[in-house]
Amino acid sequence: MLAYSKAYQSITFSANISCLLVFFTGMAINIHSDYILRNLRKPGEVSYKIPRGGLFELVSGANFFGEIVEWCGYAVACWSFPASSFALFTICSIGPRAYHHHRYYLEKFKDYPKSRKAVIPFLL
Repeated sequence: MLAYSKAYQSITFSANISCLLVFFTGMAINIHSDYILRNLRKPGEVSYKIPRGGLFELVSGANFFGEIVEWCGYAVACWSFPASSFALFTICSIGPRAYHHHRYYLEKFKDYPKSRKAVIPFLL
């Protein structure tokens, strides 16, 4: 029984580390994407521009994708109802925003990359 317990603890520890890596990967994506968005315009400019670089090459809402990945990793690492609820709320509130941003970019910019998805690379 003790051997099983140690094996279970090892698996649980590895899973938590993996989930925390997912969390920090999402955080890095979010921070990098926000950096790209903050530097789109020069001081005094007011026009909209197409974000380029990082995950913006794959999705319109790279910052939204990063945040979703971040909180899903946190929810699985915590394995609790409140953390899972927060991750679900994040998906439900940010997903539609990403979709509407994507639709806006497609309408506003004729040269907007057609291969970009809204929030999940290669899927949605």
